[in-house]
Amino acid sequence: MIGLVFCSGKNWRMHPMRAFIALAILTCGPGAALAQNDPYWKERQKMIEERVEREGVKNERVLNALRQVPRHLFVAEKLRTHAYTEEILDIGYKQTLSTAYIVGYMTAAIDSQPGDRVLEIGTGSGYQAAVLAKIVKEVYTIEIVDPLGNEAAQRLKSLGYNNVKVKIGDGFKGWPEFAPFDKILVTCSPEKVPQPLADQLKEGGKMIVPLGTRYHQAFYLFEKRDGKLVENKLLPTLFVPMTGQAESERKVQENAARPRIVNGGFEKSTDGVADGWFYQRQATLEHKGAREGKTFITFANQEVGRDAHALQGVGIDGKQVKAVKLSLWVKTEDAVRGSEPYQQPGLAILFFDVDNRKVGEQYVGPWLGTFAWTRFTRDIAVPRATKMAMIQIGLRGATGKLSIDDVRMTSTSR
Repeated sequence: MIGLVFCSGKNWRMHPMRAFIALAILTCGPGAALAQNDPYWKERQKMIEERVEREGVKNERVLNALRQVPRHLFVAEKLRTHAYTEEILDIGYKQTLSTAYIVGYMTAAIDSQPGDRVLEIGTGSGYQAAVLAKIVKEVYTIEIVDPLGNEAAQRLKSLGYNNVKVKIGDGFKGWPEFAPFDKILVTCSPEKVPQPLADQLKEGGKMIVPLGTRYHQAFYLFEKRDGKLVENKLLPTLFVPMTGQAESERKVQENAARPRIVNGGFEKSTDGVADGWFYQRQATLEHKGAREGKTFITFANQEVGRDAHALQGVGIDGKQVKAVKLSLWVKTEDAVRGSEPYQQPGLAILFFDVDNRKVGEQYVGPWLGTFAWTRFTRDIAVPRATKMAMIQIGLRGATGKLSIDDVRMTSTSR
């Protein structure tokens, strides 16, 4: 998943009994010595309460696993202080570590059980495998990037995750020697489900996989019934693409020379969530009073620093695109800045190069106070090194209400 930084800054508050239970789990179970000497214990509990449980992951088995796994040991030492924030962290080799919320969401979605044998595609640094290992009987995980997979295998072994087997190879092919699997979890995005994975899923088993194009994907939960996969579309998301054979079979290529916003009018949705926009927080689709079409999106927040936003990735080739024009309709109600400079209602666009390093950032706003529908437009230069941009709309840690409609992007060629 793309490595971006969108943090909140709320003081830690945890119910005393919940904190006691979490401490008991950590100091009485596997890894007790590590937990007792863990300088990040409080930060981890804060992350779980505010970033995972409050955002909808309620499975106690999954939450307990997240409480136990030392996330900071699955990133480079220089990034450890960022391990318990709402950040998607760079783990090298153009790969990233998903947020704890996404890890918890996916683990809960497949209904991980103590007796399960689970196949994971996309080991990364090993964090997802470690969380699974705290819940299920056996984890089989495959990583296509040789050095990344070897590093993960060593890390998991040194931390005592002895029920995890790591393989270097193309996850498209699965791991037939150990099939069938009770559950399959895919942490990279193919355009469609690889047939070998469908074949290796046990009858009655579940698989979660992010499907779609390079920048516009959604989670799909599949259950195998009578030898066929029955699908259920879930939340929008954004993962790095599945490489290897999956990439060679990809048919849809987005045009980075003509970037555009998808579903900028919020007319398309699944289960009340706007398609094309991921990491939606405190967002509601409204159907009366839209400035364009029939639907618009409203962000509402009463707690300074809490996330209320939505994101969308856009492919932009800076060698071909000189500038983009962003325009959107906005209205506000009692919108007030937060305590940090970045906590202002608005639209942020961040530019990234081929290695997912940020090469620029621009901002439209802030939109404060109360005002009726107003059109805002801004021309923004695109850094030449750009390969992708990330759009963030919302309150961004501010309070009040912010409504947005008809977000558009047009481009000027070099």
